[in-house]
Amino acid sequence: MQNHVTAARIPHIGILLRGEPEKIQGSMEHTTGAQACFYVLVIILGAGLYGGAVGSWRSPVQGAYTALKFPLILLLTTFGNALLNAMLAPLLGLNLRFRQTLLAVLMSFTIAAAILGSFGPVVGFITWNMPALSIGAAGSTTAHSFHLLTQVLLIAFAGLVANLRLVQLLQRLSGSTTIARRILLAWLAGNLLLGSQLSWLLRPFVGSPGLPVEFLRKDAIHGNFFEAVLNAVKHIFT
Repeated sequence: MQNHVTAARIPHIGILLRGEPEKIQGSMEHTTGAQACFYVLVIILGAGLYGGAVGSWRSPVQGAYTALKFPLILLLTTFGNALLNAMLAPLLGLNLRFRQTLLAVLMSFTIAAAILGSFGPVVGFITWNMPALSIGAAGSTTAHSFHLLTQVLLIAFAGLVANLRLVQLLQRLSGSTTIARRILLAWLAGNLLLGSQLSWLLRPFVGSPGLPVEFLRKDAIHGNFFEAVLNAVKHIFT
């Protein structure tokens, strides 16, 4: 009986995806190390599947590299945002302990990884039907930019949905829609700024035909994510 009650307090992936605030809130005080490991496993598998599909356009080796780096970005962003949100939440009107903040952010990224994992076969199909990525190939630069922008949009969609699924939890914890919205905006801003810069530092994910396949760029600290997105947009529309 005790095991049954404990299991009921720990949300499985379906409860997270549905964003059931009462069950999620009850689980935050009873989440075990095994359940936290399960969330991490979902992130590794979901983001890894998606990353492998994204990087496979350049080469199988690049696909393997990207499958490793995508989960790493999500996990690093999770921990970084948990630290940031633990400091911001009291200032925004919600007194959350670091453990609660970490679990909330971890659950959010678990949802995002599950969504990205579901996109993996679709991205793999798109990649399979795209023209070969090669130096001097007609339309290769445009296709490369299109591929990058597609991934930015899909990842942004998954992150946005993941945060919106947990906004009811914030409302339940704070008792205020206004406070919940403030914290949601802080989460989204933190995800965007930290996640995008980590993505830039850990590039390449697709890879360029003019550069060798490698795990990290030697000039990783030069430039920024937003400049790269702007350049990709210019390649498509000019």
